[in-house]
Amino acid sequence: MTRGAWTPGSGPLRVGVVGCGNIVEQYLQTLPRLPDVRLVAAADLDRSRAEAVAARVDGARALTVDELIADPDVDLVLNLTIPAAHDAIALAAIRAGKHVHGEKPLAAVTSAARAVLDAAAEAGLVASCAPDTVLGTGTQTARAAIDEGLIGRPIAATAVMLTPGHERWHPNPDFYYQPGGGPLFDMGPYYISALVTLLGPVVSVVGAASSLRTERTIGSGSRAGEVIPVDVDTHVTGVLVHESGALSTLVMSFDAVATRSSSIEIHGTAGSMIVPDPNHFAGDVEVNVLDGDGWQTLPPSGGYVDAGRGIALQDFVATGAAPRASGALAFHVLDVMESFIRAAHEGRAIEVASTCDRPAPVPLTELD
Repeated sequence: MTRGAWTPGSGPLRVGVVGCGNIVEQYLQTLPRLPDVRLVAAADLDRSRAEAVAARVDGARALTVDELIADPDVDLVLNLTIPAAHDAIALAAIRAGKHVHGEKPLAAVTSAARAVLDAAAEAGLVASCAPDTVLGTGTQTARAAIDEGLIGRPIAATAVMLTPGHERWHPNPDFYYQPGGGPLFDMGPYYISALVTLLGPVVSVVGAASSLRTERTIGSGSRAGEVIPVDVDTHVTGVLVHESGALSTLVMSFDAVATRSSSIEIHGTAGSMIVPDPNHFAGDVEVNVLDGDGWQTLPPSGGYVDAGRGIALQDFVATGAAPRASGALAFHVLDVMESFIRAAHEGRAIEVASTCDRPAPVPLTELD
């Protein structure tokens, strides 16, 4: 580890958050409940946002971005900036001797993400990444059931997310329609991270994509009525081929109205399973086994109980700076998504160059 960086047993993990936009609110609901994590600083290009966050947390200070990254009292930089800035902030934090945990994706493109992972490895630091929803009781109870053989050998999965678009509710939705955004890069990490956690890494993909509108209209906030350009695919569908042989069908859209359920379905040789929405931490896992009594709800058997965004930081401490929401997993997910878009545009199957270990399961864990 870089001199001065947090190491196991050195006390609470002191976190400084960079980027105090909409998503920070969800982290602020979780971080105070984590027994081994302390939020000590906040920074944003809009100073008032950083001050608002700091005012809500005892002992936290509002700083500039440069001040926070250089601050010796910050062990880990929580990077909640827009995707286009993820790698720049992560690299600056690593150069300053900080661990870094970022919102998804790890970077806008794999070349930038690789630079982050290489810099962290060279410095002896950890670069981890959201989504950490896979650490909750929903996905982890499903993982435990699969590992126990409850549905036999998994052979197929379906994962569907349909929404008319985030511009309807987000006051500044521009980045959702710029490179690094779109339904696949925005919501795909939740679904693909869950699928890799449940079924293992992906070796190849086939896909198709469309973008039927070139503009979107902001529906809320001070910019309501403003028209923004669309520079990404807004409906993406295709198949992931897992190393295990399982096939996952994926549909991600900002063009459709709704789907009745955003859950994942896993089908095996001995039964089928409904996994709750991977954008959430909890939810019922249901199974229907061959020659059984129909759909049954499983009691929680894995994952962090009552988890929320930021639970990966507690997992960082609990695993001795080897978090399950690892940079390697995030890089593989980003690589899968890039390969997916390439497959869609080239009209052929694309091999996924990267791989990762299937993350270790999380035992059923109550936050103290």
